[in-house]
Parts: sequence; structure tokens; C-alpha cells
Amino acid sequence: MRQYQSDVVIIGGGLAGIVAAQELLSAGKSVTLLDRDDEQNFGGLAKESFGGILMVGTPEQRRSGIRDTPDLALRDWLSFGDFGRDKAAELWPRRWAEAYVNDSHGEIYCWLKERGVRFLPLPLWVERGQFGGGNSVPRWHVTWGTGHGLATQLIRTLLAHPRRQALTLAFRHRVDDLSMQAGRISGCCGATEDSNEEFTARADTVLVATGGINGSIDRVRKHWHAEWNSPPQAILNGSHKFADGLLHDAVQSAGGNVTHLDRMWNYAAGVHHWRPRKAGHGLSLVPPRSALWLNWRGERIGPQPLVSGFDTRELVTRICHEERAYSWQILNQKIALKELAVSGAEFNPSLRDKSIPGFLRDTLFGNRWLVRQMTENCIDFVTASSLPELVDKMNALQGDRSVDLGTVRSVVESYDAEIARGPALHNDEQLRRIAHLRQWRGDRIRTCKFRKILDPGAMPLIAIREFIISRKSLGGIQTDLDSRVLDTAGKPISGLYAAGEAAGFGGGGMNGLRGLEGTFLGGCVYSARRAARAIAGRISDK
Repeated sequence: MRQYQSDVVIIGGGLAGIVAAQELLSAGKSVTLLDRDDEQNFGGLAKESFGGILMVGTPEQRRSGIRDTPDLALRDWLSFGDFGRDKAAELWPRRWAEAYVNDSHGEIYCWLKERGVRFLPLPLWVERGQFGGGNSVPRWHVTWGTGHGLATQLIRTLLAHPRRQALTLAFRHRVDDLSMQAGRISGCCGATEDSNEEFTARADTVLVATGGINGSIDRVRKHWHAEWNSPPQAILNGSHKFADGLLHDAVQSAGGNVTHLDRMWNYAAGVHHWRPRKAGHGLSLVPPRSALWLNWRGERIGPQPLVSGFDTRELVTRICHEERAYSWQILNQKIALKELAVSGAEFNPSLRDKSIPGFLRDTLFGNRWLVRQMTENCIDFVTASSLPELVDKMNALQGDRSVDLGTVRSVVESYDAEIARGPALHNDEQLRRIAHLRQWRGDRIRTCKFRKILDPGAMPLIAIREFIISRKSLGGIQTDLDSRVLDTAGKPISGLYAAGEAAGFGGGGMNGLRGLEGTFLGGCVYSARRAARAIAGRISDK
């Protein structure tokens, strides 16, 4: 049996685990970091992400003329998060929300900058709220290099730490259970993924940083929020394959309180990955704003049309209330070149690889590489030179005749006629929202100016079949502001801490029902730093 011994055991090699390891080494502690994945995937889901982080009062905001304050951010957070009425259940989530907005500049922004992480100069404005109540100002700071650059840079600084010899990294190690001795957590045990060789890791303190539950579609279905009706027949997986809730079970067995697992941050525009690395592997599209969003029959979803950038949860809710919980978006080549994007590092190579010429080319002239990749390889994309041909291909893809040509033709021609009347006479809510989006520079460069669907000069037509895709857990292991795991009576469990998505990014659900976006990577950094400080202080005081 393999045996490890250190001051602290960190379970999970994602962003939270990496940040905590750095801080603990700086505090003079020895650390064993156990990760279930291969070493090449060190960094977890963060390494695959687009890299957006919500921060308040940054120089990038000020240079863009944005006046932001923690008070304004907290008001937006609590309003948009739609926290429940049970004050006891929401106590720690609300405290974490308040702490995050007050500390994000120093604890996240400055800390990352000191470690060589850089951000695009223009913050983006996402999650504005369907009718307001979301982000009042742009706060979403995109990492130069995407999440891949963020994780890689922090791994680099971790491995170059002056006390690197006090860090033990063990990959392909699956933790199955926590160990307890004399009434406190004293380590963990499990087996290697390759040979199933058993191991134990002993420590004064254990930090759980293993991600959420959304990599297990069975658990996603089990905890499906009542507001979303029954789980869809098809749910794609956009989470980490090892974010399966195994350590949530272990924490519960040790007496820990796991809360709000029905709060999830899923997306409405998932498509199948043609090179899957896990079962049901999906890609999360950034839904084109100028595309028409239709239900499974080809009817425009309404009366309030679906437009991304305002309320991600609402998009999921609306589609889940349809008889069949998948949807179509119809657009053309020119809209796709301007607006089509896939969330994550894999399909944003210019940004990921920090290529300024490539980034400017894709932004200003359209991402031809991405459109070609999606239309040629993704099963959920169909193209055609006419509307009848497009509808035939949509029905052939789905294997039935559910999409009606007459219905689609009416929807598309009506929308195009509205555009033809000119902006002064636009009376379509989607066009009003497009006009609003284009007022902010960060959205204007990636949003078409009232583009007709049946424009002969913009062909071919494109239809995208889109599914709900599982992504992040907003609930999780309940923690206090020191990231100590709490039991069901609200008391800390000695020797046990949790950070990152495993802890619902702080407190077992600091976002509430929906997130302002960027609080996920930011929550990993912030909760890990708080955990490390508390752990270092506790060990020092023993």
C-alpha cells in the first residue's frame, strides 16, 4: 500500500487545489496533492474554460469608463441570485457573496496579476438580466490565454515555488473515503486508477477541491431543479468527467452538510463533440444573437424571444418547458462568421495561444476556421442553399417530420420583413435587444447589425440543433468563511475544509440560483486562498 504523509492533503488538482497548494507552501506547510486525472490534464475544468472572471473595481473597468463598486455588485448579485427565503439555509451563501465582491480586487485580481496572469483590456457585459437586475455594468474579465493560460501559468508558478520540495503530486489517484481519528479528519484513502493499488494519505488537515457533481449525468438528473420540469431525454456533458460527487458522498458520511445540489449552471446551446473524451461529451455554444431560436417544431420560442447575454438560466428554463427539451437556431453564413463562438479554450486557439494577429483577424473578419470546423464535423449542424432544403435536413437529422416548413418560412420571413422596415420601425424584441447589445463596444464587434436570415448574399443557411448541456454545480459542501466544512448543526468538522466548485464556490452555494458569470473561476481562487490562510493558521496554533 502506498502511503503519503504531510501537513495538508489536497484532494483535487483543479484551479482551487493549485491555488491552495501555492498558498500553503508559502505558509511553510508540506502538501500532498492527489488528483484523479492524468498529469497532462493538471488544472481540471478551469484549463478547458474560456477564462472569464468576475471582478469589481479593476483598472480595466476604470480605463473603459466603468464606475463599479462592491455595493453595486452585491446588489446585483443578491437580486440576480434569487436566494431562497430560508435565512438559515442562505446564511453562508450570502456571507460568501458579500465577501467575494468586497475582496475580489485584492484577493483575486491583484493576486493573479502578481503571478503573471493578464486580462483583455475590455471587460465584457454578460448576464445583464432578462429585464435588468443582473450585472449593472461589465465585470467579466477574460484571461489573455483563456482558462488554459490561467491554469498553465499558475501551475508554472506552483512548480517553481521555492519550497517545491515540500509538495508531493500524485496523479491517477482516486480518493474513496476520508479517514477519521480521535474525532477529527486525519487523511484519506483510495486507489490508483491504473492498477487499483490502494493508498492512504495522512495529514493534519484535508482540503476537498474535487469539483461539483455535474460530470455525472445520473446525479444531474437526480437533483434536477423542479422549475425545469422533468430532465430532458438528452443532456450533454460539458463538465469534468471526474466531477462525479464521490467526495460529496465521503463528506456527508463524515457528517458534513451538502446543500443546494439542485442549483446548477447549465447551458441551453450544447452540441455534440465529434472527438468525445467522455460519454455524451458536449460543446457549449455561445448562441448567436442574430439567429432565430426555434423549438423542436420550428416555432419561434416566445412570446419573449430567446437572446443570449441576459439570463442563461432563463434560456434553459424556457426550453425545458417545451414538449421536447431541445431547440434549433437558424442563421446564415455571415451571422455565423460574426457571432458563432464555442465556450472554452479548445475552440479559441488565437486567444488561447496569445496570438494578437490571429485574435484581431478572427474578431474583425470573422472566425472562418471555427465555422468550417463546426459545419463540417458537428452532427448538429446542417447547411443548405434554400429554406426547404434546410428544413428537410433538419428533419432528416432528427429522424422525423416534426419541423414544419410552412411554420419556419412564416417565422423567418416575418423577421426579415421587420428588419426591412428599418430601425425606426423595429417592433421585435430580439431586434431591440440587439440594438441594446451593440451599444457596448465589447458586444458590438461580435454582434451583427440587423442581419436578415434569407439574405441571398449571406448564404448558405445554417441550422443548429441544440441540447441542454451540464456544466457547473452551484450548490455543494457547506463551508464557513474560513472554508471549514460544517455539519448539519452548523458546527465545523475538525480537520476538514472544502474549496472551489466542491463547496459551491463558497458556503455551499454562494451564487444562489443563478450566477453573474465569472464567479466560478473567481470563486475557486478566492475560496482556496481563504482555506489556505485558515489551514495555515490552525496548524500554526496547534
